[in-house]
Amino acid sequence: MAEQTTSSIVVQAAPGAVMDVIADFPSYPTWAKGMKVAEPLSTSPDGRAEQVHFVLDVPPIKDDYTLSYVWDGERKVSWTLVKGTLLRTLDGAYLLRDLGDGSTEVTYQLSLDVSIPLIGMLKRKGEKILIETALRGLKTRVESL
Repeated sequence: MAEQTTSSIVVQAAPGAVMDVIADFPSYPTWAKGMKVAEPLSTSPDGRAEQVHFVLDVPPIKDDYTLSYVWDGERKVSWTLVKGTLLRTLDGAYLLRDLGDGSTEVTYQLSLDVSIPLIGMLKRKGEKILIETALRGLKTRVESL
């Protein structure tokens, strides 16, 4: 990933519980702001999604896109954009670090590019808003289960 934005949050749950929520795509519309559809299109032999179709509506970004996922146990999941309407790039990762006290540090890395011209500073601000919203939603969802 070229230029990327990164942020972290601590979730009061073990890495496995956090990864289970990340991998439960059909539930995304209930906790991920602006996510209208998150539908797995294909899965690997272990049952985790390999490609997922999304419909996102978080002004100013409204898009219908597909991501390809690579899972690394309970430590990391990364994704790349397969196709999108507005999005040209949407590459990212969740990195999980067990803090040893029943909590997990979740780091979200994101690199995005859209087909409409945006000043770099505005694009990074958009990435930061998406990341912070996703991390807060993930934390709330995991800790409520």
